[in-house]
Amino acid sequence: MKRLHRFKSQALATIALAASLATHAAPTPPDAAPESSALTAELFYELLLGEINLNSGDPGTAFALILDSARKSDDSRLYQRAVEIALKARSGDAALQAARAWKESQPTSREANRYVLQILIAINRVGETLEPLRTDLALVSNVERPLSMAAIPRTFARVSDKKLAASTVEEALKPYLDKPAEGAVAWSTVGRMRLLAQDNFGALEAARKGQEIDPTSSAPAFLALQMMGPDAPLAESIVQKYAAGKPSPEFRVSYARSLVEAQRYAEATQQLQRLTKESPDFTEGWLMLGALQLQANQAADAEVAFQRALTLLQALPPSEERSRALVQSYLSLAEVAEKRKDYAAAEKWLARIDDAQALYGAQIRRASLMAKQGQLEQGRKLIQSLPERTPADVRTKLSAEVQLLRDNKQYQAAYDLLAKALVQTPRDTDLMYDQAMIAEKMDKLADMERILREVMLIKPDFHHAYNALGYSLADRNVRLPEAKQLIQKALGYAPNDPFISDSLAWVEFRMGNKAEALRILDEAYKAKPDAEIAAHLGEVLWSMGQTERATAIWREGFLLNPENESLLETLKRLQVKL
Repeated sequence: MKRLHRFKSQALATIALAASLATHAAPTPPDAAPESSALTAELFYELLLGEINLNSGDPGTAFALILDSARKSDDSRLYQRAVEIALKARSGDAALQAARAWKESQPTSREANRYVLQILIAINRVGETLEPLRTDLALVSNVERPLSMAAIPRTFARVSDKKLAASTVEEALKPYLDKPAEGAVAWSTVGRMRLLAQDNFGALEAARKGQEIDPTSSAPAFLALQMMGPDAPLAESIVQKYAAGKPSPEFRVSYARSLVEAQRYAEATQQLQRLTKESPDFTEGWLMLGALQLQANQAADAEVAFQRALTLLQALPPSEERSRALVQSYLSLAEVAEKRKDYAAAEKWLARIDDAQALYGAQIRRASLMAKQGQLEQGRKLIQSLPERTPADVRTKLSAEVQLLRDNKQYQAAYDLLAKALVQTPRDTDLMYDQAMIAEKMDKLADMERILREVMLIKPDFHHAYNALGYSLADRNVRLPEAKQLIQKALGYAPNDPFISDSLAWVEFRMGNKAEALRILDEAYKAKPDAEIAAHLGEVLWSMGQTERATAIWREGFLLNPENESLLETLKRLQVKL
């Protein structure tokens, strides 16, 4: 019965196609002789016979019959059916034969040509794609051609010989490379193909040429943005040149995101501030700006940004993206209220979260609020009561409870909790690192060093471990050459991390290299205004007799985080009152 049912479905589809062939001719005027249909009894029989053979497990015969019917009727749907039969039978050569027959019969059909192109790519005959690629670009309208060019790299993304693909695409795009209206996108497409072929220098050169042709085009800038980093310093000049004009909000957000990934927070903030002025209704810009300002402890500015985002979000129709953004805004505004110690306001923001997936995070934030109001044990119980639906939930609960204990200086309890977790996962470097940092708080320095060295053995590129041990040695003014070596190793893994730079500056200061320490700290503080870095920068300045600037830096650090332990200890030790 199942086989008969399947045949009936295919036969019905064929009959429907045949019927459409029979009625395809234009309406006949009442006084005119009726035109002959494209469907003859012979063609109808051939179509049915093809489907019967396919249903009977003979795709070869079915393919031949359907392709013959397509040629007789010159119907694109039958050509497409023949291609589909060949592809389902995993016969790339037969599919290509049908697609080429279709293209030969209908040379202006872009669909036929695209089938040829896609099949050639699928069967890895990249060298034969030049002609259909040229044809595809020629068949599309001038308005649509840039979009077609931009889609080419995705089309060739899975071919094995990417160098051949890059050269083939560049040859196909030659007629457009010097045209003002299309050159920027054409060169960007060439660049993306070169990037796929791991020709980074060639990709950068393509981006440069594209920008020369049209400085207002985003395509070369997006290509350069993709390459931006320590290995391609020239790429950012292309990005900055475009960003200096009037880029799209999407581009400026992407640039800011790249800067954040490079830990260049101050520059990312500048880009987002400019974005919110240029496009004040672009919600994502306000959300990102608020997140950076909150991270920098600029609570008042962050509140303004998230309130603005909230106003924009409330005017949007419901969607998953809107729900996620609302949750981010509510959680962030609760954090702002918490920083002001306005716990009632923080709770009101959390109460507005009704998204089931976000309630987990909201409950953890509630636990933090409880602890800050002297209800630490109730906060712990709230975290412990959360459901454990996935391994990620278990890990989130553990991290939240450890952080709660650490924030409230319950170091032994946090240490024991991590030790218990490490019995289950003894080589978990993240948990080991957290335990080492708590051991330092407990003045268990030997334990801290032992754990960090175990982390280095398990995961040699875990740069936080090198930095933590190096900084600890420098802060205690012991084994300074070893401390410097450890911190430099950490910087090798994370060269743009301002906190590791801060550690290097501190060891330089301990070794008596004050000028070098000041240079490094100035750069680190510029990249990441932070109370900890401010504490060290101020102390170096103070030791060099620049007391006014030192005091100004400490005031800034105090505004950033008035509870920072390093800053408070520095001010107390040096007997400085702000």
